[in-house]
Amino acid sequence: MKLLALLGLGSQAAAPVANALAATDPWQLSEAEWKKRLTPAQFDVLREEGTERPGSSPFNAEKRKGTYHCAGCDLPLFSSDTKYESGTGWPSFHTPLAGALGTKTDYKAIFPRTEYHCVRCDGHQGHVFNDGPKPSGKRYCNNGVALTFKAAA
Repeated sequence: MKLLALLGLGSQAAAPVANALAATDPWQLSEAEWKKRLTPAQFDVLREEGTERPGSSPFNAEKRKGTYHCAGCDLPLFSSDTKYESGTGWPSFHTPLAGALGTKTDYKAIFPRTEYHCVRCDGHQGHVFNDGPKPSGKRYCNNGVALTFKAAA
């Protein structure tokens, strides 16, 4: 709250700002806590950077309006408005929600790829490629098991 006062934000602004900051505070859970929280398939993808079998996610056929969240910590990652059929067998999006993802270079496939993860729990989501549709030209190829879906009201 002292920071909010230094920034000139009154008590009315304190709750929304504090909530926004808490939304992305990093999660520090032990391996045992993650295993308790996640299914074995979710643990493999989110914590061990595994990949689910293509075509196995029910989210490939999901057409409703809503938001896709991280299955590890429930942080919103993608709007359904950015989902498209990439033909890859994994749910694909052209644009993430602002500030939701971090990236790093992954060399597991011999050639470098850009891996992306949830900024709150560091859960592996998938890889991003430069062959997506406009407006971004990106394809965020996501493991469906790393996501949950919340339909719009």
